[in-house]
Amino acid sequence: MRLFIAIAPPAAVLGELEAVAAPLRPGRPDLRWTRHDAWHITLAFLGQVDDVAAGRLAPRLERAARRHSSFSLSFSGAGAFPSGARARVLWIGLRGDIRALASLAESVSAGARRAGAPPPDEGRQFRPHLTLARCRAPADVSPLVTALTGFTGAPWTAEEIHLIRSYPGPRPAYETFGRWTLGPQRPAGAEPRSVDQGDKH
Repeated sequence: MRLFIAIAPPAAVLGELEAVAAPLRPGRPDLRWTRHDAWHITLAFLGQVDDVAAGRLAPRLERAARRHSSFSLSFSGAGAFPSGARARVLWIGLRGDIRALASLAESVSAGARRAGAPPPDEGRQFRPHLTLARCRAPADVSPLVTALTGFTGAPWTAEEIHLIRSYPGPRPAYETFGRWTLGPQRPAGAEPRSVDQGDKH
């Protein structure tokens, strides 16, 4: 099965983003715009995972979630991979406690590796974003990036992680396999726990 680990932003926050993205879609029918109901922030893409490894993921992800406190994020800015002029992906950016987000992504990737489902891109720099559209061929999306750059959404609290199964196709579908709650927010300035401390199995 094809799995990834993600954070699902609140519906109200996604509604703000939808209001900004919707007017842009009709002018760019050449792009494959992602659906509002499928928006998420990927922490770790696992790809194809066999049933044995999938069964080992739940306790690892629960343990990773317990080690991290909830934290604040907001959508802000935009960009494209690899560049605006020859883009494959158009994305909206994030600001807030990006350090906590990156630490959580590192923890869930380590848990997946120990479960026998190592992320294929493990070790690459984590670049948090939400994908708005994909390009069938390299495309110039610079005007879209410019239009979205000034957007800043309301702050929200990331409180849980989701293990999601994806069904690729012309209209991809997603199924949540499990969700685990993060710990309460720490006071400002408090240090997060070290990644994977105590997990030596």
